[in-house]
Amino acid sequence: QVQLVESGGGLVQAGDSLRLSCAASGRTFSNYAMGWFRQAPGKEREFVAAISGSGISTWYADSVKGRFRISRDKAKNMVYLQINSLRPEDTAVYYCAADQSISRLRIGIKVDYWGQGTQVTVSS
Repeated sequence: QVQLVESGGGLVQAGDSLRLSCAASGRTFSNYAMGWFRQAPGKEREFVAAISGSGISTWYADSVKGRFRISRDKAKNMVYLQINSLRPEDTAVYYCAADQSISRLRIGIKVDYWGQGTQVTVSS
């Protein structure tokens, strides 16, 4: 059974940092692009960051560039999202995703796999 399991969320203060983790299991994801999305209350899910299967290329939403960093450990089937200088507007459920197509992943439509999400709440 393929699973993406996120962890690392929590309640933090503005300016703090967090590292979200996504553990992938059930198959080899070395050829999959991996990414993070988030959904704030009352808003649609939005793309945050993605990393290519090789781990060489990364993409970020404009709203998080310079503060977020995505990385992956292919040997461990793990993907990480380092979040720095957290802001109240970063409050959301953060989802891990995987797809063989980076283009499809970045759009967030018909993505192969989704995790259940981890809540990040930033207080001001």
